[in-house]
Amino acid sequence: MKRYFLLLLSVLLIFPQILHGEKVSGDDARITYIGRTLVKDGEVSFDWTGVYLKARFQGTYLEMKVSDTGNNYYNVWLDSPMDADPDKVIRTHGTDTTIVLFNKEEIKARFGKDKKALKEPHQVILQKRTEGFQGITTFREFTSDGIFLQADKPSDRVMEFIGDSYTCGYGTEASNKDRFSPETENQNLTYACKAARYFGADQIIIAHSGMGVARNYNGNNKDAFMPDLYLRTYDGVPEPAWNANDFAPKPSITVIYLGTNDFSTGMQPAERVFVKNYITLLKEIKEYYGESHPILCVAPKHDPIQETYIRKAIDSGGLSDVHFLALSYSVHDHTGDMGADGHPNGQGHTKLAYTVIPVISTIMGWEMTGKEIK
Repeated sequence: MKRYFLLLLSVLLIFPQILHGEKVSGDDARITYIGRTLVKDGEVSFDWTGVYLKARFQGTYLEMKVSDTGNNYYNVWLDSPMDADPDKVIRTHGTDTTIVLFNKEEIKARFGKDKKALKEPHQVILQKRTEGFQGITTFREFTSDGIFLQADKPSDRVMEFIGDSYTCGYGTEASNKDRFSPETENQNLTYACKAARYFGADQIIIAHSGMGVARNYNGNNKDAFMPDLYLRTYDGVPEPAWNANDFAPKPSITVIYLGTNDFSTGMQPAERVFVKNYITLLKEIKEYYGESHPILCVAPKHDPIQETYIRKAIDSGGLSDVHFLALSYSVHDHTGDMGADGHPNGQGHTKLAYTVIPVISTIMGWEMTGKEIK
């Protein structure tokens, strides 16, 4: 009996979290982050839309301490893939705010009388719905009444999407009579997230509403454009610079969905400037990921001049494995498929995904399974 008591005591001394739970820093190696982040002093910060994390714990309670320079919204899933319907949506704001992601009552209600499932490890996914200008989020720590385990690692397939408000999910949950609000922006309902989900891939999003290649929405040629933003760790501030060599995972393919804002409000940039900037962006991507890295360039607006500009950038850039896709005006309708401010809703984005997915399949050799796109 004494031996068993000493053995139990030694186990509890080594693993005190069995009795008291465990608290880990935001940068704990068991937590998986997908997207551009900055790790410093045990904390993880970011502002790009679509960034997500996975945390696995064995317990009946999970909370986090988080700070936010603005107001951001997050999709949250428990023990399910990152599908179109999260279990809940939370808002981050303020300094050192404690948010209970799941309490004992919620988890018990989820599994009911299935005590075995209740005791199994649980994985939580948090995905940023809103874009960079809403603020920088910093994850400081996570706490459970149980222990933390290794979360799922990134998929072997990773897709990088570079874009504007369409890729951000601007107005995806709004009606076509609504104006923009952060509550109705949901990157998870975009063509990008739907395409990644279809192929079982993770996604990395570099997108900002109103952004162009050489001209932003209703702007001039003196702003920061996507070739500038692509070099950043944060969307909202130019420093620190991003160094792709220091971070994993690396994307398998990059999709560029830009050009609408360049040709907005009845104006357009000079062909020379647009082509020069587009080639700059292509070369930045190739410099990060190698000459053989495939890129798909999408012309999002049915405009012959825009298509000509993008084709010329591809043809004159001297880079290999760069592909082109022009979208038709009729890829989605412009009433029932629309959300806020003339942007597609979730249904409109599904139609966009159905257009882009076959081309990605051809480029990458990834099988089209025939399953529904969600």
